[in-house]
Amino acid sequence: MNILSWILRIIAAVILLQTLFFKFSGAAESVYIFTKLGIEPFGRIGSGIGELISAVLLLIPRTAWLGALGALGVMSVAILSHLTVLGIEVQGDGGLLFFLALAVFVCCAIVLYLHRSAALQMLAMLQKRVKG
Repeated sequence: MNILSWILRIIAAVILLQTLFFKFSGAAESVYIFTKLGIEPFGRIGSGIGELISAVLLLIPRTAWLGALGALGVMSVAILSHLTVLGIEVQGDGGLLFFLALAVFVCCAIVLYLHRSAALQMLAMLQKRVKG
């Protein structure tokens, strides 16, 4: 389980981190995507920050579940955007961005499942604090 977790976390983190250059540098494809969604530049920068935080949290064993949860959120929005506004293929990429988002989603869903006990422990701790 530990080896599978690391493999999936590294795959997801590498994909998330490699897209940051394009988002933070204002690459034409990223600007096109977020303009089409009507959220350029704040959506592009915001999603990049979310992806960066998620990738870092994925690589820290104690927070892997939280990074997976964050990446699931960001990728859910990305996948939904592809299915409703952008289309599977964006500017002739052959669907690469869509399939990378799916890959990150699947990897993070499995990571969250593998680390569910840590997530549940955190929820229980938070519940105790709220109850006082």
